[in-house]
Amino acid sequence: MISERITLIALHEMESVGWTTINRLQQGLSSLMEMWNLSKKELLFLGLGPKQADAIIQQRSMELIENKLRIYEQAAIQIVTILDDSYPELLRTIAQPPKVLYAAGELSLLQLPFIGIVGTRTPTVYGKKVADDLAYELASLGFGVVSGLARGIDTVAHRGALRADQGMTVAVLGNAIGDVYPPENTGFYRDITARGLVISEYPMGTKQHPGMFPQRNRIIAGLSLGIVVIEAAERSGSLITADLALEASRDVFAVPGPITSPKSKGCHELIKQGAKLVCTTQDIAEEYQHLPILASNRRNLEQSCSDTDQKLTDEERKIVELLMGEPKTFDRLLELSHYNFGLLHSVLLSLLMKKRIASLPGSTYISF
Repeated sequence: MISERITLIALHEMESVGWTTINRLQQGLSSLMEMWNLSKKELLFLGLGPKQADAIIQQRSMELIENKLRIYEQAAIQIVTILDDSYPELLRTIAQPPKVLYAAGELSLLQLPFIGIVGTRTPTVYGKKVADDLAYELASLGFGVVSGLARGIDTVAHRGALRADQGMTVAVLGNAIGDVYPPENTGFYRDITARGLVISEYPMGTKQHPGMFPQRNRIIAGLSLGIVVIEAAERSGSLITADLALEASRDVFAVPGPITSPKSKGCHELIKQGAKLVCTTQDIAEEYQHLPILASNRRNLEQSCSDTDQKLTDEERKIVELLMGEPKTFDRLLELSHYNFGLLHSVLLSLLMKKRIASLPGSTYISF
């Protein structure tokens, strides 16, 4: 049965018909459903180009859209339009909200308060640890964690969120729904659809091109209360997401790194420009004290963090502090700690087993 919603989906599925064309139809017609009976001349009068007018006339078939809807249903892919109550309210407020979203997984997650986590595709051990910990702790507090399923920080953030008992994550694809990029995330894609949600604004079969990924970033920013940037170089794509977040009046957070690391230069620049510096999850959560979902979860997380700190000895805590933020060699730690060789070796081994530090090449260590 023809409806405004079905008409919007039909237009979105048409080749050569994009959001600009749909906007012109919405502005020029009292109802999108009028589209089914318009002549080419009438479509041109509304401001459409000849290519778009021809595309609509050639592809406007209820049989065609019904066949496509069956394909999505068989693939367990749900469709959410901007006309639906289930469309996330925060996303409606951005400059160019997607008209249609394709979703695989638990659709109700779109109503969660989200924090976006983005960063480099080639993170350091430090970056991976920070992303995993922040995502896990944010998810434990009741936030949904949203990212882009790309290599590096994105993937680590999704995994960190799913580590939490009730952790939820949403992956926003920069390619067609049903396709997986990068391909090595195919198994993880299935994990997210089982426990979280994967969304895309691109219909099945859409050919991938580079411009789709920057477009995806506006959805990550639009869904989020705030964006956390972890390890971004000076010209990182993650900075585009941060800019989009600012344009949408979202909070921007940045995790500092070693001043000598090129991967942290973008983060340091964001901090100079006013982004909130993040050292702990509390630095993010304190901006959202008003959210009811945080109250009980915050107490549980604080107790968990307190228990973790209590497991460290005084000697271990001193080494963790010495290694915070910048790696140091074994010899440098001997010099700074004044421990003897045997004690330092024992402490480092214990911290490695507790996963509070990481070993880097050349007998070098870093803590998180």
